[in-house]
Amino acid sequence: MRKLLACLALGLGLLSGGGAALAQAPAAPMAAAAATAAESPAAAPAAAAASPAAGAETSAAAAPVPNKGDTAFMTTATLLVILMTLPGLALFYGGLVRSKNMLSVLMQVFVVSSLIYVLWALYGYSLAFTGGSPFIGGFDKLFLLGVTPESVGATFSKGVVIPELSFVAFQATFAAITCALIVGAFAERIKFSAVLLFVVIWFTFSYLPIAHMVWYWDGPDAITDAASLETVTANAGWLWAKGALDFAGGTVVHINAGVAALVGAYLVGKRIGYGKESLTPHSLTLTMVGASLLWVGWFGFNAGSNLEANGIAALAFVNTLVATAAATLSWIAGEALSKGKASMLGAASGAVAGLVAITPACGFVGPMGAIVIGFVSGLVCLWGVNGLKRLLGADDSLDVFGVHGVGGIVGALLTGVFAAPSLGGTGVFDYVANAASTEYSIANQVWVQLQGVVTTMVWSAVVAFVAYKIVDLLVGLRVTEEEEREGLDISSHGETAYHR
Repeated sequence: MRKLLACLALGLGLLSGGGAALAQAPAAPMAAAAATAAESPAAAPAAAAASPAAGAETSAAAAPVPNKGDTAFMTTATLLVILMTLPGLALFYGGLVRSKNMLSVLMQVFVVSSLIYVLWALYGYSLAFTGGSPFIGGFDKLFLLGVTPESVGATFSKGVVIPELSFVAFQATFAAITCALIVGAFAERIKFSAVLLFVVIWFTFSYLPIAHMVWYWDGPDAITDAASLETVTANAGWLWAKGALDFAGGTVVHINAGVAALVGAYLVGKRIGYGKESLTPHSLTLTMVGASLLWVGWFGFNAGSNLEANGIAALAFVNTLVATAAATLSWIAGEALSKGKASMLGAASGAVAGLVAITPACGFVGPMGAIVIGFVSGLVCLWGVNGLKRLLGADDSLDVFGVHGVGGIVGALLTGVFAAPSLGGTGVFDYVANAASTEYSIANQVWVQLQGVVTTMVWSAVVAFVAYKIVDLLVGLRVTEEEEREGLDISSHGETAYHR
């Protein structure tokens, strides 16, 4: 316990210095971004982001006030995302490991979530959702300075706001589940202290910059004409300014976590007996329960990312429903064709693959486009956890990269295709005209999406590699062979999930 507390203290020390290194001086409200609307037509519509900058306020004379319905909607959505993490993700992962490691996985997901909620309030929200540079925010809202019950955050509609505290809480749940997803890659052999120290470093230097780059902007009320649009674009996150579409976290959450997980699988090493002994899941019943809770919670994840209760939220809801169902069907169909039988594990994995793939697209594509995205993601992710996994040669225990990394990439790229109005999508929104844009280029948008994918993959991989090396140097990554054979429940936590 003393070593664990020392690691946490060291991690907090690192973040206090590291955050200053990442952020530029917050003297001005915003720093200039590299791209302008003229360089990227798709950057102009504010709907290209999933989360506008919270705290945008109009003048006192005409300041909008939050609608009680929107506030209740966001509170419910936030609760649903908490549900998809605790207990959803925890049970999904827990059922997939051997019984001697069940509690260790539950503990990692539970404590990682708790750690991120605290770090988000201390400095995460400020670095992700205030101005600073195109790549990271500043310290204007460190310790939630100025965030009160009266402060408001922008949505995607002019003159519509929500309580800033609602936005803070909602985004905290995104940060928590992203970090918790990673633990599935090195389950059953990593030190508990190593998990926590890694999460502190990776959250600070990978999650926060990517969230800022993809989702930060001044909000729709700041756009009144072409000149103000150019200013908003210049002040926005780097990928937002390019016009990257990510409604609820394809890049920020799934590709980001998937790549970090793959790097961890390599650096932590393979489980003892991998490829030689049976390492089968101990409870597919719990995995099915966890997958079902993930699906339920994901409606808050996707529909809530609209930040207000309107038709786009309903579209995101329907797309989350049908894409997930399509991916479940395509996965088990592919499994039946390749292996002769469809499995419960395949159905649960297919559902998660569909949820992942529709995440960046859910507010931009029509239901038919969502079904296609779900169908494609089920088949591609099935290959990702079988053929691709063999090619990579990494022991990604619970297939985090094969499902979340691969599914996130598929979803991000297909968003650029099916967001086209000609294919039933919503296109992008022109806040100068305050109407849907009549121009949309599939080729241009897919190119922008690809830039977002590559940027996220490279950024996350580099940060993860450095973070794992630091953790290995300070506390070590892996438990001893004796502890691994005994099981992490007993060796790391002195408990057991099941008494016989």
